[in-house]
Amino acid sequence: MEKKNTVIIGAGLVGSLLSIYLSKRGYKVKIYERRGDMRKQDMVAGRSINLALSDRGIKALEEVGLMDEIRKICIPMHGRFMHNADGSTAYQPYGKEGQFINSVSRGELNCRLMDLAEENGVQIKFNEKCNSIDWKENKIDFEKTDSPQSEKVKANLVFGSDGAYSAARLTHQLQHDRFQYSQYFIDFGYKELNIPAGENGSFMLEKNALHIWPRGNYMMIALPNIDGSFTCTLFFPFEGETSFASLDTKEKVTTFFENTFTDAVPLMPTLTEDFFNNPTSSLVTVKCFPWIREDKFALIGDAAHAMVPFFGQGMNCGFEDCRVLNSLIDKHDDNWSAILNEYQSLRKPDGDAICDLALNNFVEMRDKVADPKFLLQKKIEAAFSKKYPDKWIPAYAQVTFSPHIRYSEALVSGQKQEAIMQQIMALPDIENKWQDEAIEKMILNQLH
Repeated sequence: MEKKNTVIIGAGLVGSLLSIYLSKRGYKVKIYERRGDMRKQDMVAGRSINLALSDRGIKALEEVGLMDEIRKICIPMHGRFMHNADGSTAYQPYGKEGQFINSVSRGELNCRLMDLAEENGVQIKFNEKCNSIDWKENKIDFEKTDSPQSEKVKANLVFGSDGAYSAARLTHQLQHDRFQYSQYFIDFGYKELNIPAGENGSFMLEKNALHIWPRGNYMMIALPNIDGSFTCTLFFPFEGETSFASLDTKEKVTTFFENTFTDAVPLMPTLTEDFFNNPTSSLVTVKCFPWIREDKFALIGDAAHAMVPFFGQGMNCGFEDCRVLNSLIDKHDDNWSAILNEYQSLRKPDGDAICDLALNNFVEMRDKVADPKFLLQKKIEAAFSKKYPDKWIPAYAQVTFSPHIRYSEALVSGQKQEAIMQQIMALPDIENKWQDEAIEKMILNQLH
């Protein structure tokens, strides 16, 4: 079949990767991006500059031959390093020996993907804002953000990969009589803070871990950067007694941090400047349907399924969208009506599932990881999984280290496992008898 003339709206991580997949197949691809070229600008501070790259995302990057290059800018994180309120610390490995997630700079990764896209013949046009799409004529109206010009661009195939607040999705939605859309903001925002590198680029905290300061109703995390610094993110209520609204002076911020994140404060010389200079951003979950329009349009990545960042899967899920779509081009021999229909039927349940999993994981990260009972539960699960790896893969490992398991399957089996574990954890004296054979038999019986 004829290779369609393709337009991708949005040159972020997912749009750039998708363009590489399509151009490698001989498609003529142009990307239109609302912002300027980030490769020519300084990275904007205070905008989530670290991501956790894990197996689903890695698989997609390997398919386009980029992973060897990206490994150079990755720092492996083998587990969570907890900084408890009483000053003690604890370490929880993420998975089995040799399993880890990677801290990677969003900006660096995006720049590499754009470079590779251009090397493969993709044209990227910057400062182009999508105003509307004429579905009868297959024309997109783009307005220049840096001059008063606009242009109408004809395309046979259009992808909206322009993020959680997608303009492409909006124009699709407004001209669709039964479009389903929900957005859910949590009552927490996030703010980026910084722990600079020590002397000679040394790391001031354990390098190969994701650091968490769990504090019940809120938390701070820190991810390592290759220059020795850590990007910290404070997830915090917008309103209330302890909130962004209440920390309104430098004195209040300093006092709060000294009392709450005691061991971090000496490592944060620019704390108050960062707190007041960096934006407070909101966290949204977006679900919508349909994602597609005939054989000519599809939403992908955050534009289709924006999620909160607490499972580290937003980028990984978007990259998996690209990989699945690519496999369907082979399966349906460039028949885009069949490709897009199956893409939607496969990815919509998975997008919804990971959105729900990400919300659930927030409670785990900010609250449960410091709870001895929860830590015991994880210990029991890990021991059982080690003995019966074919019967029990912990939910976290299903999502993060098992790209062959769909998100929707991980959600269902994770719920089943959690129900079993609640029964086990309710047994009297479980902390002393969790290694008994009777407990193992109970779990095995429940699994059948």
